[in-house]
Amino acid sequence: MTRTARRAIFLDGLPVATLGGIALALGSSPDQSAAQKAWWLGISGAFTLAVAWVLLRAFRRADEYQRKIQLESMAIAFAAVMVGLQIAALLDAADIVQLRQLVQAITIGGVAMWLLIADLRTRLRR
Repeated sequence: MTRTARRAIFLDGLPVATLGGIALALGSSPDQSAAQKAWWLGISGAFTLAVAWVLLRAFRRADEYQRKIQLESMAIAFAAVMVGLQIAALLDAADIVQLRQLVQAITIGGVAMWLLIADLRTRLRR
């Protein structure tokens, strides 16, 4: 059952990861034309909607125990992201580091933390 669920999430998440890579590549250029910005916004919007769709499908497939683990893991990661963003804002106010440089790293780190916590909690509780 777990292997089948992981395979389903992988197959749902593969196009999302591809969209994320494309959005990251399109948005990495500092000097963009209006058309490039429009493409980047469109791909980023599609990426966001695709992530929400994959999460919704994964939650609907899961049983109550898995939902509880996922939501608790999300809550911990959300709290860590909020603390990280607050620290980044303070560092930006002190002119130590620019906030723009840290926001993406903090957000990606929060998602990685969420996935890691959920995976560890699932493996250790069986």
